[in-house]
Amino acid sequence: MNAGQRPCRWQRGETDGDRCASIAGVGWTRYSRNSGASVEELAVEAVRAAADDAGLDVQEIDGLVTYGLCDTAYSGVVGTSLGLGELNYFSDHTAGGNVACAVVTEAAMAVATGRAKHVAVYRALNGASGIRYGGGAWSQMMATTSLFSDAEPQFLDTCGLTMPAQHFAMLARRHMIKYGTDHRDFAAVAMTCRNHAALNERAQMREPLTLDRYEASPWIADPFRVLDCCLQTDGACALIVTSDERARDLRKPPVRFRAGASSGHAARGVMWTNFAEDHSTCYAARIADRLFAEAGIGREDVDFAELYDCFTYSVLVQLEDFGFVPKGEAGAFFRDGQAALGGRLPVNTHGGLLSEGYIHGLNSVTEAVIQLRGEAGARQVEGAGFGLVCAGGAANSGSALILGAA
Repeated sequence: MNAGQRPCRWQRGETDGDRCASIAGVGWTRYSRNSGASVEELAVEAVRAAADDAGLDVQEIDGLVTYGLCDTAYSGVVGTSLGLGELNYFSDHTAGGNVACAVVTEAAMAVATGRAKHVAVYRALNGASGIRYGGGAWSQMMATTSLFSDAEPQFLDTCGLTMPAQHFAMLARRHMIKYGTDHRDFAAVAMTCRNHAALNERAQMREPLTLDRYEASPWIADPFRVLDCCLQTDGACALIVTSDERARDLRKPPVRFRAGASSGHAARGVMWTNFAEDHSTCYAARIADRLFAEAGIGREDVDFAELYDCFTYSVLVQLEDFGFVPKGEAGAFFRDGQAALGGRLPVNTHGGLLSEGYIHGLNSVTEAVIQLRGEAGARQVEGAGFGLVCAGGAANSGSALILGAA
């Protein structure tokens, strides 16, 4: 059996970082606050753009994977709109940004096990002009889904905890009490992301952000101000996952899937409530070691990190729990400029969900692809060979990827 025919690690039972799936193309719509299009139209546009980027005929797509919280266009609808024939693989998740990396792993597994040849992973939403997260109407809708229809919202909603910012704020407060983290640490994350977004033509927020402006922004849920919170965005992005062998024959240099890991709900609770013993930690503490072991690299080999930034605090706790800095030192890492372009570990090079746009985390995966292809322009990380992408914020559930350049 030659190298191109070797079974993938899922078939061999190995975790040596052997590469068997690649991302061959990425695509986007415009990110805005009023798309003027349906979610279905956005999804179709993004998938077509990703196929075009790969140099792949749309009709060759035989797998679709997506996720959302009652706010997306599901695979059957999108497949029909694309004019696809029989799908060999499809998957629709009722889930939030915690699965933004897990769905890419799923697509890689579908390709690696021969279930499909070319899988499009996409996320589409009208998050500003359509269904907006937070508030009573959103909470009521969530309470009807299988993910949330249990006793938990009956308790939380009666306490007035109806939006993600309130839940994450409590986790952030615990970290502040335990480690002395303060608002200047959160501000440093927001300002770093905004500086990177200034170099990104797709970003919704590109104007400079100062500490004074951050401190003057309105409160949302103490300790979070509005500039601690991710954007509300209309838009979509997509990527094409295929085998290494097929990717080599397509238009762009392949970005190789090196490792993927997820952490689920071992204890009762959903995405942002956390029954862990230590509320100042997150899912990353449970998956980091096996993620790096599967990739066959160390933390020192990672050239940049796209850390899920639904809120500024989420970036800090993930940086710590993935093992890049000791607990309580992520704020200083940002304040000292080590997360900026040219620093020790550039973080959220596209501006993140705080400044580029909130496509529920999948846009962080597309940014990693652009970086590893060397196509990021003014925000390019020099010599980028490995990138970490993660999704899940400060919650007890999340997922992550390590991607590598060809």
